[in-house]
Order: sequence, then C-alpha cells, then structure tokens
Amino acid sequence: MRKKIIAANWKMNKTINESIHLVEETLSLLPADHPRDAVVILCPPFISLAKVSEALQNNKKIFSGAQNCHWENFGAYTGEISAAMIKSAGAGYVILGHSERRQYFNETNEQLAQKANTVLSEGLIPIFCCGEPLNIRESNTHFELLQEQITKGLFHLMEDEFRHVIIAYEPVWAIGTGKVASEEQAQEMHEFIRHLIRKQYGEEVAGLTPIIYGGSMKPSNARGLLSQPDVDGGLIGGASLEAADFVEIIKAV
Repeated sequence: MRKKIIAANWKMNKTINESIHLVEETLSLLPADHPRDAVVILCPPFISLAKVSEALQNNKKIFSGAQNCHWENFGAYTGEISAAMIKSAGAGYVILGHSERRQYFNETNEQLAQKANTVLSEGLIPIFCCGEPLNIRESNTHFELLQEQITKGLFHLMEDEFRHVIIAYEPVWAIGTGKVASEEQAQEMHEFIRHLIRKQYGEEVAGLTPIIYGGSMKPSNARGLLSQPDVDGGLIGGASLEAADFVEIIKAV
C-alpha cells in the first residue's frame, strides 16, 4: 500500500523564529489522531532546517526536509549546501528539480540525476519534481516533456534505489496563471507517470511509488484531488505558510 504524503515547501519565507512558530502552531492545530496514515514533511529554508528538525525529533509522523541540495558532498561551491550537511541537520528528505529551480536556476535533467544519486547515497529520500509549463501544455507535448524529465532524471537508478523516490507532479501552467488544473487532469498525469514507472521497473514498484500533486493544492480542492486513485498526496506551497490551511489539507487525507 502506498504512503500518503503531505509535504510543505516554505520556499524563501520565514526567519528562524518564524519557522519555529509555524511548526508549533501547526502541531497545536493537529487533532490527536492526525495525521492518520499520512507522512507529513516540512521543508523550511536552510537556515531553519536544524531548528525545525530539532522541534520535530520526537514526532514519528512529521519530518523535516530541505528544498534543494548540490550534487557534490563538499568542495568550492560558494553558497551551496550538500546532502551530507542536510543529513547532519536532522532532515530526511530533499526536494529536487522544483519548477522554480528549473526556471530560475536553469537546472537540467542531467544535474538532477546527479543530485538524486547524492541524496540517495546519504540515505535521504528525494522528492523529485516534474511538470510542464503553459507553452508545453498548449502545444500538446506535455507527455513527451514529462517522460524526458523522469527518464533522464531518475531512470538511471537501480530498482532498489528507485524504491526510495517520491515523485511530485507540478502543472506549472496552472500555478499563478489563472488557469486551474481539474481533478481529472491531475489524475491523467499521475496515471501517466505511474505507467512510465511500470514500464521501467514493473508493476510492484509502480504500485508502491508515491506520486504527489504540486499544483496549488489548498483546503478547498484538497479532498477532491486526494480522492483520485493515483494522487498520493500534495507538495504544498503557499497554503503551507498558514498553519490552519495546512492542517486542513492534512485532515483531507
């Protein structure tokens, strides 16, 4: 049975003190029986990662993660953070290939493949993002792009390595554009991703791989999206910065 995963990506928001306050507020709003069968991951900015990890260290269902890492474990890479450093901060997850990293920092599939290797070698779990921008969706080449991103970024992994991967589908065309991805469109893309995994690694691996949705999930649409058979959770951006909204999404699982 696949895990349900709700991951919060705080992006470049919250100071250290604000991050700890958000963690405390989120925990205070969660009912005693939540998250039920879901894994919750909080991904703060790097400066807050150790403190957030410390605040969550006694929690068995809520974990910390990083928003990015470098593909090398040390060296002359000013301003970068390695997977080994992330692990030492107490985190267990790393977001890779977020659409903003691909767009603003020109991250390539080849670089992301290297990052996946490094993250897995440190015993961390990659949350690998993929998805199409508006021009690709409108040109009806979104399936081809998704296949390229996943094939080049992940399918070099051995089966036992791939079993530790979480995939996050981001319909970039539906984020901040005024366009809305329907539940059916989300399911269609998640089903396609699972089909690719099935062809590469077989039925068992495809059936166990969590594929989460990163297209502006919020309390008003979470339950409908999470009811889709191949949508296994969400990668939450803006709604994760408000504890009440984020908790409502968790409760929708």
